[in-house]
Amino acid sequence: MIRKTIYGLIILLFGSMGFWVGLYIVTNRLVTVPSTLPQLELGVIALGALLGVLVGVISAPWIIKGGLSLTTVVDQYMVKTPTQDLIMGSLGLIFGLIIANLLGSILSTMGPVGKAIWLVSTFLLGYLGLSVAVKKREEILSLFSSLPRFGKEKIAKTETKANQVKLLDTSVIIDGRIAELCQSGFVEGVLLVPVFVVDELRHIADSADLLKRNRGRRGLDILNAMKKSTDIKVQIYENTKGLDDIPEVDAKLVKLGQKLGAKIITNDYNLNKVAELQGVKVLNINELANAIKPVVLPGEEMTVTVVKDGKEMGQGVAYLDDGTMIVVDGGKRYIGQTISVLVTSVLQTAAGRMIFAKPKNSDKRAEAAGHVVSGVNAIG
Repeated sequence: MIRKTIYGLIILLFGSMGFWVGLYIVTNRLVTVPSTLPQLELGVIALGALLGVLVGVISAPWIIKGGLSLTTVVDQYMVKTPTQDLIMGSLGLIFGLIIANLLGSILSTMGPVGKAIWLVSTFLLGYLGLSVAVKKREEILSLFSSLPRFGKEKIAKTETKANQVKLLDTSVIIDGRIAELCQSGFVEGVLLVPVFVVDELRHIADSADLLKRNRGRRGLDILNAMKKSTDIKVQIYENTKGLDDIPEVDAKLVKLGQKLGAKIITNDYNLNKVAELQGVKVLNINELANAIKPVVLPGEEMTVTVVKDGKEMGQGVAYLDDGTMIVVDGGKRYIGQTISVLVTSVLQTAAGRMIFAKPKNSDKRAEAAGHVVSGVNAIG
């Protein structure tokens, strides 16, 4: 029904345009009509209206199709754009058009040249107002929040938001576990991805090295999936004022964390230490993964499969399902076998956890080799 109504309005619009063109031709005597046949003037007007209707009938489907395509593109863009950017962009566009209108009252007195300049300046100022408002939104909002009128409520909101804002590092985006962690609901608040982190991901994705290129593309895919998710609040942070002189991405990230009072989510050990030295709180994904692993105590028994030999003589290496390495003392002879081991010690590091164990049947073999009396082998 709506489509038919629009179709009819388009035909009516073109018909009206044809009517006014025919009337203009007759009024200004652009076509000579004999005085003996005044009814030809009505014929010219009717012909203009008829031609307008025909043009409307032919072009209406294309106009409707193009309008629907344009509406779909704009709708998709609006859905992906953060609400804050939409509001600030609209305000900037309004201010730009107001300034252009004020200039128009002066330029209109300059004739056709002034009107042409007015038209160009309207588009230019509207675009500049929209662009500047979006890029400077953080600074504009901070100016409003500093006004006395907003008072204590704004201060409380600012403190709450500062605690919830988190910066994402390049390594943690490529790692991919952050997406599942956010989906689970354990990470709250807004996740900010600085524009220089996105640029680094793009450079990695364009690398000549196949491994680096795959890692970069994986990071971009994960970031796009997080932005499209309705459960994860991800924003690209473009306000890097004061950070352009810093060459390293990690140093920029730490400086931005200090500026915003935000936490940094990473799995980079070096960035973790540097950020802590400069007073920036860090959420390390690897430390979280180690913290939620099951606790293993010395003397505990477990069943493992020895897959390769270790660095020291006679050692074997096995792995748990979560990737934890188990070094089995004297386990080289059990490579390829599933055996029971007893945990002797556990070494916890920032890079992960390592478990040391020995085969459970090692003592039984020693007893089989000779009698044990009070802990001493009777044979020698």
